Order: sequence, then structure tokens, then C-alpha cells
Amino acid sequence: MQGSIERALEVLAGGCDSPVRSGWSAGMPMFVQASAAGAYAYDESGRRYIDYIMAYGPLLFGHTNPELVTGLDALAKGGFVWGTTHAEEIRLAERIRAYLPSMQRMRFVTTGTEAMMSAVRVARAFTGRSRIVKFAGNYHGHFDLALIDAGASAGSGGGGIPQSARADVLVARYNDLASVDEVLAGDETGFAAIMVEPIGANMGFVPAADGFLEGLLQRARRAGALLIFDEVITWLRFGLRGAQGRTSVVPDLTALGKIMGGGLPIAAFGGRRDVMAVLAPDGETFTGGTHGGNPFCVAMAHRVLDLLEAHPEYYSQMDRLARRLAGGLREIFTQRGLPYTAVQQESVVDFKFRAGPAAQNYDEACSADRAAFARYCAAMLERGVLLAPSQNEVMFLSTAHTAQDVNETLAAAQESL
Repeated sequence: MQGSIERALEVLAGGCDSPVRSGWSAGMPMFVQASAAGAYAYDESGRRYIDYIMAYGPLLFGHTNPELVTGLDALAKGGFVWGTTHAEEIRLAERIRAYLPSMQRMRFVTTGTEAMMSAVRVARAFTGRSRIVKFAGNYHGHFDLALIDAGASAGSGGGGIPQSARADVLVARYNDLASVDEVLAGDETGFAAIMVEPIGANMGFVPAADGFLEGLLQRARRAGALLIFDEVITWLRFGLRGAQGRTSVVPDLTALGKIMGGGLPIAAFGGRRDVMAVLAPDGETFTGGTHGGNPFCVAMAHRVLDLLEAHPEYYSQMDRLARRLAGGLREIFTQRGLPYTAVQQESVVDFKFRAGPAAQNYDEACSADRAAFARYCAAMLERGVLLAPSQNEVMFLSTAHTAQDVNETLAAAQESL
């Protein structure tokens, strides 16, 4: 019988629905998954793997958490999609605004890509300008301007992007305000917005340096432009108040992603009341979609917030496990005389195959040994640990991971290295 990979190549473009899944970035065969439960993924032979992909971040509670997957028939019986506004959609927006007060007005969409794309359109409409400042290594989805010098597994992102789109993008170096000033030289008042991951997680884990976000806000204010926070990964992964709850910087617009629905397709963008007023029907700018705020995904988002509010200890639980994993990796590096640096913040762990301190920007992240990572990723898979097949991704822990899972992972890392 023809294997799944061969069958996929016959009917799916590139054999997959997202390039990173193919394994091309790490030179590995595609991992074909059959099922999942808790902290584990299972292949078609039934073999168990400790999963640190966690759907690239949104599965805070692991796979198939009973609090989320029980009683789904009751959520669905009233319909999956209505195409009308409803009370639970309003209540969800109120709950989000209570945690993210910068989102005075918001609109629900389906994906993080849609959320960021819409936020950019709103910024352009509000300012009457077209140019956008972004940062190399920040991934904001797969719309045209977002893919230029993106992180994650976007590669060059060049195909199908017109030169006219490129002309509207100014790319600066993350954590480098001098680089921002350099790209803005001569055009300080000609751009609409700065969009940024307030904690970088798509070039490996790269937190914002002290003063970086504050500097971006100052430059946006000076130019009459807006500051957009991409919190598609960071909101809920780093607490109910997200990355913006950890800084004095208040963004003008924010994008949220599928983590709010436990991985289901729901996202949102929002911000200042006056900025969001450019949207129809109040203004002349259109965003919309039939699935926006659909009752099924909204109900799942309420379940996610209910679970986090009922169990504030989940964050410290994940942090303890992640500290144990990062600390164990550091011990292995020391024992083996390896010059790598493991970094960790709450439920995210990462390291690069590069000497010296942790990377602070995309240039430094790209200096890591890609071939070494590919061998390591393949060796970990052989030992039952599933990592994202790209050195620009990170390891995500969940409430389903256990100390034994971390011990098994460290043993696999010791052998693999």
C-alpha cells in the first residue's frame, strides 16, 4: 500500500498545508501524525512522542483536555456559524478587554494572519499612509508584507509578492533602535505603523531588550504613526494580560490568535476607540467574514478563559517544568563542553546551535548551525521527542507535560547531543 507521504505528495501542494510540516527546513522526512492526547503525539504505527510543538503554541492544556473537549455536542447543537452578532460574542469581547484594556474596541476574525492583516489596514486608514515598519525575524502571518524578512519557517517569502508591496515595508533589526532610526531616515513622518512581536518567538525565543518597546512607542508618537503588538503567540501563553501586561507600553492596536480558542480558528484585532472607528459601518474601511465571532469558537474561547481563571496555578506549574527542562539542558551543555545557551520564560524553552549568549535579533539567530540542528531534531525524533523541524521555532510546554516527560526529554537530549 502506498505510504502516507507519497499519497500526500500526490494531492497536497508540497505534500502539506504549511511548509514547516514538510520537514524541509531541517532536511527531515515529514512526520505524519495519527492522533494526540495530553502531552503526546502518536504516529501511524501508534508510537508515542513527547510533543513540544503543541500546534506551534496554542495548546496550553495539551491535546484533548477534558475541560475543553467534553460536551461539544451541546456547543454545536445551536449551530456552528450564524452570520449574526450574538450575546456570547459580546461577552467574550468584554472579557478580553478586561485583561487587555488597550483593546477598547475589537473585531473577531478567524486567524492570526487575518488579525494582523486587518490591523495594518486599520492603521493605514487611520493615518492615511501606506508604509509599515517591521522587524526581521518577526512572523505576522502569510499576507504579502508580513512575509518579507519573516522568521519562523517562511524562508525568503519572495514568491508572489509584488514589488509594490515590498516598497511599502521598512525592515529593521529587532532590539536595535538605531536600526529603526536608520530605516526611517528621511521618512520619519511617512509611515503608518510599527508592527512588532513584543516577545519574539519566531526566530527562536528573543525577548525585547530593556527600553526597546518604549523606544518604538516614542518613535511612533513622534511620527504620528501607530504601534501594533502582535500577541498571537504571547497572549495567554504569557498570562491573561499578555506581553503588554508586563510593560508600561500601551499599543494602539493588538492582534490575538487561536490560543484563545484552545487552538480552534478564532482570532481578534482591536485597539483605541478612535482608531477602530475607521471600520465600517462607522467609517469607510472594510474587514469582515462569515466565520468572525462564530458561536462554536466563541464558546470554546469562554471555556479557555474559564479554565485559566479557575486555575491560576497553571502558569507556575508550567514555569517550574520549563525551568527544569532549561536547567537540565544547561547542565548537559556544561558537561559536554558545548558553548550553547538555553533560554526560558514561563512555558517556552529554546536554544540555538551557536556559541555565546542568546540571540538578540534575526541576524544572530541565523548564525546558528542549521545542519547541527537538523541532526539533533532527527535524533530526538528517534528517541521519542517531537520538536518543530525548524531552528526558528521554540519548545512549548503545557499543563499536560509532567516531570517524567522532562526527564525523558533530557535523557534523549543527552544521547542525541
